[in-house]
Amino acid sequence: MNKKIKPFLYLPVLVLSACASKQDLYVVADDVRKLKTESETIKTQSAGSYSDVQQVRDEIARLQGSIEEVSQKNNQAFGRLGMEDSLMVHKVDDLESRIRKIELFLGGDKNDKSSPAMKPSNDSVESVERGVKPVGVLNDTALLKEGLERLGKNSYASARESFTELLKTYPKSPLVDQAQFNLAESYFGEKWYEKAILEYQAVIAKYTKSSKRPAALYKQAISFEKIGDAVNAKARFKTLVNVYPASHEAALARKKLK
Repeated sequence: MNKKIKPFLYLPVLVLSACASKQDLYVVADDVRKLKTESETIKTQSAGSYSDVQQVRDEIARLQGSIEEVSQKNNQAFGRLGMEDSLMVHKVDDLESRIRKIELFLGGDKNDKSSPAMKPSNDSVESVERGVKPVGVLNDTALLKEGLERLGKNSYASARESFTELLKTYPKSPLVDQAQFNLAESYFGEKWYEKAILEYQAVIAKYTKSSKRPAALYKQAISFEKIGDAVNAKARFKTLVNVYPASHEAALARKKLK
């Protein structure tokens, strides 16, 4: 074969090889573009996920802050309640002294009169002969029952004798909180609201774990209302709702606050 013609025989092969190489380059370039697109997509998704995670972290931090704030407010509220009770207890003696002066001025101090059942006399002997036990020999349960019966009959002064005797004779009885509460109720029944406020305060301040405490807070607030002291009444309703939110009295207090 002619040597001059021979090189031209390889030309088609070279052309085809060049075309094949360009095609491969196009494929590779397309794959690179796809990889770049996927990479950008992954970066975008990662950024979104990071943003979501950060939002969750921020929300957790916010909730923790809210919990701490609520806890702090509760501590402050209980602190104010304790201080308020302490201040009212310190005022009791002064208020009772003022009430006593008013009683003496009006000549209506019934508490200075000794009860016939409390001193040895012919009346006591006659009571025993009639089968009626004098107050001095009754136990705490009987005294409470007797006081409640008298209170139910609106015999307020007689009821107070029973409750006072229980408090004096059985100071460690589990019934003392009930006796103190019903002592306050006797004054409330007589519409002597200033005195009732003081006696309800004794329940609130002395018997902090008593089941009568929510009722004492509520009735004290009502007593404040009765004497026209709306500020203290509202404060007591709020205290009741905050400290005993699930109580029946709290539901009544919420209606008052509306």
